[in-house]
Amino acid sequence: MATFDITILGSSGIDVYISERVEIKRPKLVNIGSHISIDSGFYMTTGAQLGDYIHIGPNVSVIGGPTGMLTMGNFTNIAVGSRMICGTDQFLGEGFSFPVLPEKYRDTVIISPIHIQNFAGIGANVTIMPGVTIAEGSVIGANSLVTKSTEPWTIYYGSPAKPIKARPSEKMLALAKELGY
Repeated sequence: MATFDITILGSSGIDVYISERVEIKRPKLVNIGSHISIDSGFYMTTGAQLGDYIHIGPNVSVIGGPTGMLTMGNFTNIAVGSRMICGTDQFLGEGFSFPVLPEKYRDTVIISPIHIQNFAGIGANVTIMPGVTIAEGSVIGANSLVTKSTEPWTIYYGSPAKPIKARPSEKMLALAKELGY
């Protein structure tokens, strides 16, 4: 089975699998760690800093252009169909909302990184808006819209996402320690 040419990335660790059906618009802006799996249909226009032990499911997109950024800590995942919006127009009528137009004709654009900290998980079909930090150990339930940063070790769900309950950390932290983290 053919895979994505990881030699075109800024850097990559060991045990990296990226499907050949992945589109990374700015590969030199992408640095990834070890034990990474990125499935078919992944599309990214931003830079990225990815830690170790990460899975990105099929048909995930990360948009925000060359100044946008996604960071993912160790032991994190993004499930099928999720959207990381690192940059978006405000749609306030100040101009057009088309990235191909010269800047003077465009509406105000918000570019702000998305951070997914260690042990955090993103469920299927989740949308995360610019500037959000998914705190350590947080989990976002399927079909949620995340507009604000989360609290550590908390499960969120809804549109907009709201905290549902605490998530235990002891077992995962102990297992990560066994792996040297």
